[in-house]
Order: sequence, then C-alpha cells, then structure tokens
Amino acid sequence: MPRSWIALVGALALSLTAIGQDGDSDSSERVRVSIVPAAPVVAPGADLPVAIVLEIDPGWHIWTNAREIPEGIATFDSAELTTITAPAAGGPLRPASAGSSEWIVTASGATGSTEVFAQWPQFHTVKADVGDGMQSYAVFEGRTVVFVPVSIAANAPEGSQTLALSVAFQACDATTCLRPAALKLNLTIDVKKGAASGALPEALRGFDPGIFAHIHGGTAPAQAVVFDFFGFDFSIEPSGSGFVLLLLVAAMGGLLLNFTPCVLPVIPLKIMGLAHSAGNRRRCAQLGAALSLGVIGFWVALGGAVTLVTGFTSSQLFQYPWFTVGVGLVIAVMAVGMCGFFAVQLPQRIAGIDFRHDTVAGSVGFGVMTAVLSTPCTAPLMGAAAAWAATQSSTTVLAVFATIGAGMALPYFVLSAFPQLVARVPRSGPASDLVKQTMGLLLLAAAIYFIGSGLSGWLTEPPQPPSRLYWWAVGAFGVAAGGWLAVRSFQIAKTSKGKLAFGAVGAFVLAVSAAVGVRLSDDGRIDWVYYTPERLAEALADGDAVLIDFTAEWCLNCKTLESTVLERDAIVDRLEAGGITPIKVDLTGNNEPGRELLKKFDRITIPLLVILDPSGKEVFKSDAYTPGQVMKALDAAAPPHAAKPAP
Repeated sequence: MPRSWIALVGALALSLTAIGQDGDSDSSERVRVSIVPAAPVVAPGADLPVAIVLEIDPGWHIWTNAREIPEGIATFDSAELTTITAPAAGGPLRPASAGSSEWIVTASGATGSTEVFAQWPQFHTVKADVGDGMQSYAVFEGRTVVFVPVSIAANAPEGSQTLALSVAFQACDATTCLRPAALKLNLTIDVKKGAASGALPEALRGFDPGIFAHIHGGTAPAQAVVFDFFGFDFSIEPSGSGFVLLLLVAAMGGLLLNFTPCVLPVIPLKIMGLAHSAGNRRRCAQLGAALSLGVIGFWVALGGAVTLVTGFTSSQLFQYPWFTVGVGLVIAVMAVGMCGFFAVQLPQRIAGIDFRHDTVAGSVGFGVMTAVLSTPCTAPLMGAAAAWAATQSSTTVLAVFATIGAGMALPYFVLSAFPQLVARVPRSGPASDLVKQTMGLLLLAAAIYFIGSGLSGWLTEPPQPPSRLYWWAVGAFGVAAGGWLAVRSFQIAKTSKGKLAFGAVGAFVLAVSAAVGVRLSDDGRIDWVYYTPERLAEALADGDAVLIDFTAEWCLNCKTLESTVLERDAIVDRLEAGGITPIKVDLTGNNEPGRELLKKFDRITIPLLVILDPSGKEVFKSDAYTPGQVMKALDAAAPPHAAKPAP
C-alpha cells in the first residue's frame, strides 16, 4: 500500500477515535520509574537533591507537567498531566520549602497530598490529530529525569528516614492512550551526624544546586489560585501585583452576590428606602454609607471568625439549624410588618435605637441582614478566593473578606451617591404599597425557606436526606405574591402598558413559584448515594469514577446548578450508563464528615462539584460549571466505552 494511503488511513483512524483509551492496559507497562538520591547517608540539616527517572518505551510518550505552555502548542484537555506529589503530613525528610530549612507541604486534595516543587526537563513536541486537526502537543519521551530538592530537618533523629512520593502519568502512542498510572516511591535515607556529601550520581548531573539558595532565601514556588467561571478558567499568583488582582476578583465575587437567589429579592426594598431620601443628597449618601458599613462589617467579622475559630467556614453558620431557623423567624417578623398587618415596634429600653430603613442604625442593620442572607449563596469567583485566604495570615484573611464585602456593598453606595437614579421610585401611594406587599409575601416565602431548611437539618441525621416538604409552602407564598401583584396591577395601573408590564411580572413570579414548589419538593432525576467515607471508598474500590456534589437545603445556588446543569438529559443518561457513582454530600445539618471532605478539596464554601477517576484522582473541580464541562470531565474520568452497564 502506498505511504500516502497509509498516512491517510492513519489520520482517518485518529480523527475517528480521537486518541482512544485502552482500558485494559496500564501506563506503567510502558514507563519504568525509579528514584535516585544524591547520597545514601546525609547529615541533619543537609540538602539532598533527588532524581525521579522515568524510562519511557520507544514510540511512547507521557504528557508534560506544564499547565501553561507556549503559544502555538495545543493542549489536550483529557490528558493526564505528569505530577509528583508528597503526603501533606511529612516527617523529618521532606521536599524543601521556600523560606525555611525544610519544605513543609500544605494539605490539599482528597488524598491529603500536594504537588511538590521540582525542576522539570524541557518537553518535546509530537504531532497528532485528536479531533481538532493535526497539532503539536507537549510531551516527555525517552529517558526523562525530574529533580526534587529535599532538605533534612535540622533536628532529624539519626537512623533510617523515609521520603514518600507518588508519580502520576499517562502513556500514549500515536493512536492509543493507556490507563493513567500512579506509582508510589519510598526512598529510605540514613541520617547520620557528620555525614559528608560526595560526587553526584550520573542521574543528578543536570541538577542546579542554586535552587537551594532561593529556597532558603525565601523565594517560594508559585502557589496559584485557580478560578473556573462557567468554563472560563484562569489562575492568579497571589504575590505583588497579583494580590491586588486577586482582591479585584474577590470584589467581583462580592458584587455578584447581589444577583444570587438569596439576596436579589431584598434589593428593591433598599432601593425604596433610599428613594425616600433622594431629595436630600447628603442624607441619601449618609444612609448608603451606613448600609455599606453594615455589609462590610459583617464580612470583616466573618473573616475574623475564620481566623480565630479553628475549622470555621463562611457558610458554617447555616449548618447550625438554630441559626437558620432564627434567621427565618426574623425575616418573617419583618415581612409581616412590611405587608401592613402591623408595625414592628421595639421596646424603648433598647437605648433609643431606631431601626427604620431611613435611619443610620436601620441602614447598618439592613446591611448586616443583607450580608447574612448572602452567606448561603456563594457567588462565582468568590469560593476559590475565600478558600485560599483561609489558609493565609489573619491580615490576608481580613483583607480578602473585607474586599468581598466592599464588592457586595458597591451597588448601594453608587445608588446613594447618585440619588437621581432612584428619584422616580414611588415613595407612597397604592403603587408603593403594592410593592411592599408583594415583597412582604416574597420575604415570607424566604422566611419559610430558612425555617424549613433549618428544621430539616434539625430532624435529619446524616447521611439520611433531609425532608423537602417545606418547599410546597415556599411555592405557595410565591404564588400568592405573583397573583397579588398581577391582580392589583390591573386595578391601580393608570395605563394599559403599566397593567400589562406589571401583570406580566406578576404572572412570571406566579409561574416560577409554582414550578419551584413542585420541582424542589421531589427527589430529582439522579439516584444519589448520600455520602459517608465508607460509601466513597466502596465506589472507588468497585472501579467506579465518582461525581461528588456538595450541597445543602439552605444553598439556593446548589439547587440551581443541580436543576439546570446536573439534571440535563445527557448527564443523567451518562450517569445511568454505569461506571460512575453520583455521591451527594448534604451539609444541611451538622454533617461533620461532609465538612471534612469539603476541606480536603480546599474549599470552605458551597456549591462545589468534584469528579474523581477510579484511582481517586481529581479530574474536575468547580463551583460554577456548565453541562459541557461536566460531560467532558465524566468522559475523562470514565471513558464511555469502558463504562459498566447499569444493574
């Protein structure tokens, strides 16, 4: 057969298979891994370069470690990048850390390990067509040596010490990718006072010893904060100008909190409150500043709690049912007063404080309440920033959380600074009363939502799923609000356009509320396994990939993503095909094992979706994801042709 025909057939096969994966062969069959220390005996406090040697069979390659590669080189999203990790809790023999005499790694990931700093060799490029045409990809080939700088603790006891490393990689040739492999390497070194260093072994000839000067001098390896915003992913190095950029992203996350289901319903109330003072520019600005102070003050207090209370998280308040029920009761009292049934009068002995919306104290209080309502709904971009900040110094924590609060308060501050923006909002009369009554009914629905989710957490013992019957009552009050708005709009509106516009809004609220009551009161389309550590371990032991959904009854963002993304036909069908276990971690009540798992994935807020392959390796993690991202991650974790048939 002519070579041109061979090339054509080969290209056609590649385009059709898109680099098929051989589910029966392991990558370790084509790659041999060994570990070579600079010396078998070292002194306490000494530096010890270590070489990880990968011998790759001819015609095969493994993917590079690089997340960022030069322009002109393509990325294969389904590739298993080469990584070297170490346990989070090490002994005297550890990968060296910047700024100290030893590299004490920080826990991350479900396995309690973290990727270590290393000197990687220059990658090669191979040309392949994986479905996007012939392109160049970055890989390692032949004999590949990676250098890991290791330090011995100065107080290390004499005797044998062990360094545990894990090397993960995936071997491919021109047509096939084998199953990824993760090999554990244990290096035993004798620690002995007075031990002298000798000549470096051949495997370490290319090692640059100058790296230890940077390590001990405080030059840290990059610790990027990774964001994934509905498929638009990026990372920020939180040092120097990168920290300023991180604060801007945190502020954007705070701004987006105003558009979450938890906060959006109360915004018209504050706009009406500011409208009452629109004629007095100074007074309006004063009330807006007070409101902003309440929002920022709450987030600073929350940051202080994260700093001072071990294990505290920003959404943990709602994991205590008494707090959730208490918030619901407060909202219910406010809502009933707003509907006009009675005016809430506080005892005079409370230091004469006036909590009306047109007072400074009332504006501060409203700001605090708005911020409290936002905590169950983590905004996109905010979760990764808050999770990173929680591992840093108290100053950094307070700076990031204050910035989140400033971003959330920004719209109110702008409206108060430019009162002409709200000057036309009705301040009195039938239209104003109708808005208050409608918002009061919607706030009653919100109150029932908080009270119901709190009681569900109180009455449920994890891992049993919480009751959802209260959603019928939530939907009923929403229907009442929409119906009342539609009916009264036709009665009081003076123009046909007004009748149709506000009548349509009322009909929309009614329809959505009815759908919410029906939809969120059932168990959904996915046959969830509710999390316990044993159930997760069993799924992985059975060879299944795992989809983990962190959620709670008080987390409206979680329910929105579950309904609009996870329950799409394609994703439900993919889960039902077998080979993937869907596990739900419900944090409605005091689910301590669930919170521990959330921390292992470097998050302190929900929603969060994590997908693991059968080896337990993290394939995907995001708090703002699209159906396409989830499908691609599921196919990468458990290729469709390798999926087990559903029982």
